[in-house]
Amino acid sequence: MTEQHLDVAKLQRRLAEFAAARNWQPFHTPKNLVSALSVEASELLEIFQWLTPEESSRVMDDPDTAHRVTDEVADVLAYLLQLCEVLGIDPLTALDAKIDRNERRFPAP
Repeated sequence: MTEQHLDVAKLQRRLAEFAAARNWQPFHTPKNLVSALSVEASELLEIFQWLTPEESSRVMDDPDTAHRVTDEVADVLAYLLQLCEVLGIDPLTALDAKIDRNERRFPAP
């Protein structure tokens, strides 16, 4: 898949096909997906938990730690994309709208 153009819809389809092939759809309720998302975000946090700000800025310098961070980011994104699919949310549209609201709410000085 690395040579093909990646987009959110393609990734969501791959995730849905992966789940369907394993008959996991009954478990992919919004509640379960949010729970899994929280667990994966916590696993990402665990990597950074006791690092100083300076150490956290260099976390990708160590190949083993970089691999762990990358995997956890992928897990977080996978569950977020699956949640969006189940709830009918376009994640890019939602993010764009949120940035617009934040720009109005927090104008640059």
